[in-house]
Amino acid sequence: MTAIPQVSERAFEIGAKIEAFVRETIIPYERDQRRDHHGCPTQELASELRDVARDAGLMTPHILDDDSHLNQAETAHVLIRSGLSPLGPVALHVGAPDEGNMYLLGKVGSPDIKRRFLEPMVEGRASSAFFMTEPAESGGAGSDPSMLQTTCRRDGNQWIVDGRKCFITGADGAKVGIIMAKSVDPDSEGGACMFLADLPDPAIRIEHVPNTIDTSMAGGHATVAIDNLRIPADQMLGEAGEGFKYAQIRLAPARLSHCMRWLGACIRAHEIATDYACRREAFGKSLIDHEGVGFMLAENRIDLQQAELMIYWCASVLDTGDLGTTESSMTKVAVSEALMRVADRCVQVMGGTGVTDATIVEQVFREIRAFRIYDGPTEVHKWSLAKKIKREWRETMAENPV
Repeated sequence: MTAIPQVSERAFEIGAKIEAFVRETIIPYERDQRRDHHGCPTQELASELRDVARDAGLMTPHILDDDSHLNQAETAHVLIRSGLSPLGPVALHVGAPDEGNMYLLGKVGSPDIKRRFLEPMVEGRASSAFFMTEPAESGGAGSDPSMLQTTCRRDGNQWIVDGRKCFITGADGAKVGIIMAKSVDPDSEGGACMFLADLPDPAIRIEHVPNTIDTSMAGGHATVAIDNLRIPADQMLGEAGEGFKYAQIRLAPARLSHCMRWLGACIRAHEIATDYACRREAFGKSLIDHEGVGFMLAENRIDLQQAELMIYWCASVLDTGDLGTTESSMTKVAVSEALMRVADRCVQVMGGTGVTDATIVEQVFREIRAFRIYDGPTEVHKWSLAKKIKREWRETMAENPV
């Protein structure tokens, strides 16, 4: 991968430490058997990994000692390297949803919320969950957040929240919850609200944690019932009715962080497939010397380079202060689809070995397949981009009629 001009020497130094740490210390944990019912790291394993990272002085490396934050281009350089192992983001506490939640609280949280909820997360002593997606059978919010069904209403100095959520990453084991609900309070202006909740809470019940194709995130993706949850009014994030605006603040950076981490994973998968192809012989020569294999690895290099450039381009837009909604949609589509091709080729190059757990290649394939859906399916992003294209065309026609 080539050096990127926007990345400072400080970020290069942090990135080098992270890469060495992940390769030398975290990768050996990939064989650790402490996994839950469908292969996710247990809370015990996640806690141990974070202790190791903390002892190495590398916890949440994108947030500096003075509480300042690396810019998005610098964060990209660091998080790509954290993703060289599926356990890297877990250890460094830069995985989903924690990294995005920390970003949001840093931007919107009051001093008290930062002290109570953000600081333990930055220290890696508390994991978090973002409660937004809702079950399809109830007509709840998924890719369309305007379909939000979970409600909140004011009761004195508290808000009462009721509803159901699904695919809530890390809810099982989280200590901090960010909950999105629609206000039905007659005295408020309505709209979406966000709340901070201490977890676990008896009013938030995990109904089940489904088996999913991906297995890298501790706690899995739970379905949750929220029944008469009482939250103090001072634990509302920002102002009532501004929840969708705050979601937008979190959206593009968190979406881009996914791209960063999974690029790192695919770089590693490509390394493993390359090593296999150079060592394995068939029909009198190394696999890589057969065009059918060598060309796949060449195409991988092209897709990896393009994915990296898209990530840094989007990061540079976010670093101007722009919300980067369109740019992050374009990047999410381009990177997730490119990385799917990379992961698929890695499996193909390695043949039977590629579909076993002898290496992490098959896991990376599964994780990237899920990534094409998480943080907005490819088709939703394309639909949104098409709407923007049509809107721009109309504006152009209005200004310059034919």
